[in-house]
Amino acid sequence: MSQKTIPLQKSKHGFTLVELLVVIAIIGVLVGLLLPAVQAAREAARRMSCSNNFKQLGLAIHNYHSAYKQIPTQGTGTQPDPPEGWFRTSTQGNRIRLSMLVPALPFIEQQALWEQISNPNASRTDGNTSAAVGTPTAPWPAMGPTPDQIQYIPWATEITAFRCPSDPGFGLPALGRTNYAACVGDSSWQVYYGPYNNNRSKITAGRSKMARASHRGFFKPLQPTSFRDCLDGLSNTIAMGEIMTDLGDNSNRTQVTENGKNKSAPGVSLGGIRNNPSKCLPLIDPERPRFWLATYKMVSRAAFGRGYRWADQGPLFSGCMTILPPNREICGPYNTLGTSLIATMSSNHQGGCHVLMGDGAVKFVTDSIEAGDSTARSITNGYNPGAESPYGLWGALGTRAAKETIDGEF
Repeated sequence: MSQKTIPLQKSKHGFTLVELLVVIAIIGVLVGLLLPAVQAAREAARRMSCSNNFKQLGLAIHNYHSAYKQIPTQGTGTQPDPPEGWFRTSTQGNRIRLSMLVPALPFIEQQALWEQISNPNASRTDGNTSAAVGTPTAPWPAMGPTPDQIQYIPWATEITAFRCPSDPGFGLPALGRTNYAACVGDSSWQVYYGPYNNNRSKITAGRSKMARASHRGFFKPLQPTSFRDCLDGLSNTIAMGEIMTDLGDNSNRTQVTENGKNKSAPGVSLGGIRNNPSKCLPLIDPERPRFWLATYKMVSRAAFGRGYRWADQGPLFSGCMTILPPNREICGPYNTLGTSLIATMSSNHQGGCHVLMGDGAVKFVTDSIEAGDSTARSITNGYNPGAESPYGLWGALGTRAAKETIDGEF
């Protein structure tokens, strides 16, 4: 009689609690190792996208120059009749306060927005056309009102080509933001009215003399400039620089200081920052070096943040200088429009910021670039337009015709 062999059954049992905890711990370690790499990869992608935006602006400047034999003017537009102070708001003209980003629009595939700006229109942000101030047929004139008018749709439009993907700034109290600013050189003096009188109705001899000495950058405020003016060479001259936009957090890279209501911080004046660009250093919080001391928080002019108006030529909004090195504080007195200030470049990228050179090349400049004496008086001393920049390699890169030799890469 044959016998059947009964196979033995294997016992079934899962992970023990200890094994499960070990697996979870290993997964946690792997995720912890992976996340920084993922974040770094994302930032690298955002940084590349930012660089590409700058390249497009470089192409726009060159195409504009090919069409008009000059670069877009930083400070252009229309003046209502009769003319008044450039700082006064208006719905009937922009008081020649438009940045170079406005005429560049058709050259970055923003033809539709340019058509809206260059022609009269009655559209408003709130949709209430009857509430607009002006003539019955054209409430907004051609080239628009002053760049502070939120009801003018183009000025409140956020343009992707003007934004760095690493910058989180968005929404009110800003209008349309920009992370790319025109470089006006190594001086902060009179960049808000150039060679003109306060009404911007005529050029005066005194201010022309100041402008020749002070406005040494690729862009000259309120004056046309062409490539032939860059005697140092387009590849040796910074055309534009990257800037952060203000988040309302009292950052010293995006906001000027205020000492109480409508008062400048101690020692911060027009002459003070001209004679010593580092005048604001004592106002920085020593425990948080990227922020002002809470005593000097800007409270009464919340709409005056860095990069808040892409259409406004004021250096707070769309200008920059090569005085203090990248990611240093912006320093200036509390004044009309916040335009008299030391406005350097800045970014949310680690260790530096992008710059656009005159030849269209985009470079990443580190915070440690050689910047000479950051306490030196501005170049306006002695009205010497051809003087060597006191701000080292950084200042030399910001000037167009000082004939300063730049050796090698930076």
